[in-house]
Amino acid sequence: MRQIGSFANEAQARFFTDYLLSRDIRSHLESESDHSWSIWIRDEDQIQEAQSALTRFQANPQAPEFDKAPEAAAKARQAEAEDLARYQRRIRTGKSLFVKFGRYGVGPLTFVLILVCVYVAIFSRLGANEEWLRAWHITDPENPGHPFLPEVLHGQFWRLFTPIFIHYGILHILFNMMWLYDLGSMIEARVGSFFFLGFVAVSAAVSNFAQYYFTHYALFGGMSGVVYALAGYVWMRGKYDRASGLFLSKQNVVILLVWLVICFTGALGDIANQAHVAGLIIGMAWGRIAAYLAMRRPQ
Repeated sequence: MRQIGSFANEAQARFFTDYLLSRDIRSHLESESDHSWSIWIRDEDQIQEAQSALTRFQANPQAPEFDKAPEAAAKARQAEAEDLARYQRRIRTGKSLFVKFGRYGVGPLTFVLILVCVYVAIFSRLGANEEWLRAWHITDPENPGHPFLPEVLHGQFWRLFTPIFIHYGILHILFNMMWLYDLGSMIEARVGSFFFLGFVAVSAAVSNFAQYYFTHYALFGGMSGVVYALAGYVWMRGKYDRASGLFLSKQNVVILLVWLVICFTGALGDIANQAHVAGLIIGMAWGRIAAYLAMRRPQ
């Protein structure tokens, strides 16, 4: 193992190691006493290629060749994780029977959110048992709307958040859990569970409030407002702060935007479109601001 250089900024160092991994160059990142971050290459045969890449990166970190480094590195890590999973299945132990948390698995808070959604789906019979769901809606559906959100005004603040756990139909919950698993785990791994918790809480409250404010209709639910917020955040943060390690492929961006438009047509029935739009807006704004602040940090 040999050191090829160092960075004063941790984010840039991690971005560069992502690029190396995307080129199948295994490296090690080490914190130094002067708060710099040194890059160590594990394979001596790859030293020259790594040094050449470092020279190009230091000269122009915005060069096109570095654009897809986080995405390619994430795919490489996923492939490694899948290889490891296959190996572990062959030598399965008692510990391996539990859900894997951390960098290559589902984030712990993401896992909890999915469990709560499944719990509510089971006991509400996928939204069919409205009596059971009365305490989960933003306001009691029997309330005519006057005054505005009376339960919340009298201290039942949880109603601003709990509609995200309500799902109507198997496709509804499967679609939302798929995106929650991917985006939530990515954000937890890169930014942390505490940030993720705050982000979900804010985006849930904003999207749920927007849906009720514009429709005055309480019978709505789903994680999709939060999902669009997560997607907006990852999209903007990854686009303007590549060192963040967050990314959303152009294909997924197109899928989410096309789905948003289709939902507005009414072809799929009653959809919480206002929650989708509010979630997307707050996510994009938050991601853009976070990227701006990250890029202004001293290098």
